[in-house]
Amino acid sequence: MKNLTVQLLKLMINNDKIMTLEEVADYLRVTPQTIYTWAQEKKMPAAKLGKEWRFKKSMIDKWFNEHIDEKFRNHHEKSNPEI
Repeated sequence: MKNLTVQLLKLMINNDKIMTLEEVADYLRVTPQTIYTWAQEKKMPAAKLGKEWRFKKSMIDKWFNEHIDEKFRNHHEKSNPEI
C-alpha cells in the first residue's frame, strides 16, 4: 500500500511539472521553433514569463489529447463518409 501511495504521489508531481519550451518540443517530438510558433499564436496553452515560455505538463497532455482526438475523428469521418 505504501508503495502505491508513493507511486501516485510521484505521478501527481510529474503531472504538474512546469516545462520549458525545449522540454515540450522534446516531449512532443517537434522542433522548438514549432512550439514557439504555437505558443505565440495561442494554439497551445503556455505562459510567457519575461522572455521565457513555460508550459504545465498536465495542460499540454490535455491539449494534445484533444488535438489528436480531433485529427483522428476528422480522418475517420473522411475515410467513412456513410457513418
